[in-house]
Amino acid sequence: MPLCQRVGVYVDAENVRYNGGYQMRYDVLRRFAARENGILQRLNTYISYDSERAREDPEYAKKSRGYQQMVRDFGWKITVKYVRRYTDEAGNISMKANADLDMAVDAMLQAEKLDQVILVTGDGDFLQVVEALQNRGCRVELIGFKNVSRALQQEADAYWPGFLIPDLLPVSYEPRNEWGKSGSCVRGVCTKWFPDKGYGFLRFIQDISPDLWITDPREPASPYVSVFCHANEVAEDVTEDMLMNRETILEFYLNESEQKDNGLVANNVRLAFNISR
Repeated sequence: MPLCQRVGVYVDAENVRYNGGYQMRYDVLRRFAARENGILQRLNTYISYDSERAREDPEYAKKSRGYQQMVRDFGWKITVKYVRRYTDEAGNISMKANADLDMAVDAMLQAEKLDQVILVTGDGDFLQVVEALQNRGCRVELIGFKNVSRALQQEADAYWPGFLIPDLLPVSYEPRNEWGKSGSCVRGVCTKWFPDKGYGFLRFIQDISPDLWITDPREPASPYVSVFCHANEVAEDVTEDMLMNRETILEFYLNESEQKDNGLVANNVRLAFNISR
């Protein structure tokens, strides 16, 4: 096994876009994929394009071309999946631009040159692909946003909710957000909650680090930060059961603690999933 892992990243762009990952930043994804000094052997993304709409809507065509060029500038290979229209017997028109097969075949064919594969999707159809890649000796990590297949999460060697990766998904209403700094908006999970005391602790990832496996914020090398949270700062629709469930992803603002030196407190805590993207 080489000292530097050869990494391949495969992005199911349409699945990501329709499941909470709209505006995902490819530059940050690239940085995350290389966080352990890996060699980025493959950076593949599969993006749909509606030729018929482009002929009728010049603005759509212009934005699509501009977006694709931006992604290419970050070093990604784009496989364009052209939208196809189907009409059923009732005259209803449906559109498809499925990239599953292309993405699966590419990952399998290229696995021979890879040590680690990162799949960015929530589609459970990739379950067998994950198993096959692992059987070929690859470590397989998964990044998803909403509606991520439970079986896929469990089969992958590691699952990273895309909402929690610093700056991977911008905070749309905070264009100058400086993730992790006092006054910034971040996303994290609740690690401890004391209903009888009315407070608990949240945790977020401070920065993209090779030490993401060190999840205890008390460890000096840990990229995770613990944040005090009072019940008064939690939105009404966030129940105690949600807070005590580590799968609940929260969005909140950071402020310096008045009681603890270098400590942080959370303000305006709400569900990340409820926020329109």
